[in-house]
Amino acid sequence: MIPPRFEYFAPSSIDEAVQILDRFGGEAKVLAGGQSLLPVMKLRLAEPRALVDINRIPDLAHIREDAKSLRIGATTRTNDLNDSELIHARYPILSDAAYEIADPLVRNMGTVGGNVSHGDPANDLPACMLALGAHFVVRSPTGTRTIPAKEFYQDTFVTALESNELLLEIEIPKARSGQGNAYVKLEKRIGDFPIVGVAANLVLTTKGTIESAGLALTAVGPTALKATEAERHLVGKAPEEAAFQRAAELAQEITSPVSDLRGPAEYKRAMVRVLALRALHRASARAHGGA
Repeated sequence: MIPPRFEYFAPSSIDEAVQILDRFGGEAKVLAGGQSLLPVMKLRLAEPRALVDINRIPDLAHIREDAKSLRIGATTRTNDLNDSELIHARYPILSDAAYEIADPLVRNMGTVGGNVSHGDPANDLPACMLALGAHFVVRSPTGTRTIPAKEFYQDTFVTALESNELLLEIEIPKARSGQGNAYVKLEKRIGDFPIVGVAANLVLTTKGTIESAGLALTAVGPTALKATEAERHLVGKAPEEAAFQRAAELAQEITSPVSDLRGPAEYKRAMVRVLALRALHRASARAHGGA
């Protein structure tokens, strides 16, 4: 199908972009890679009056690490996560997830900002952001604010991003010694949306116990899910099978999958436990210096 008519804007600054969004009062959509937006427009499931193309705005595409955080610009292409030596070496959970998204054509066009802000409960990167304790930096006509990932996802395709706000970048706490993370995904075919996806992030003390833990799930609820009780259970424990088994069970308890073409709800729920164990073991191995 063909999308309905819309006005097209290509602002050259952040301020110009948010002013346009504000003017249309919720009837404008941001266009970056277009890999999520354009298909739903073609189906007329979304009919914005205006598209605001942010690709000409300078300095929204970057991967930088400073003294406190990793910063990823909103228009950074998904494949840039695959190509970044910094990401592979210090934040492998992100390259795990990026490699699993769709195909090279989509990864070369789709953006990190689009994947995390669309609110699709089956997207891969939101679970990673929850596990890593990320924050989203957004701008409106009245200023800039930072939204924790754990407060960002509110319902299916509903986020804390206001209609006149633009996502600028993602801030992730800087990787530390003794930290390891991983994203594990079950899919019917390579490049599919996940049947289940699990993101795990562990930081170990010098004595080898778990200092902090992040565990999040995708495709098994109305949003990406942060397994808070599972995270609490892991803190202070040795990174061993018994602790991981119980954490996987606690993660399984928060899910509400639905039966669809990707599988029955019971199967998805069972796979949460399997994949959570796998992700935790892989994160632990990386925290100990393995791949």
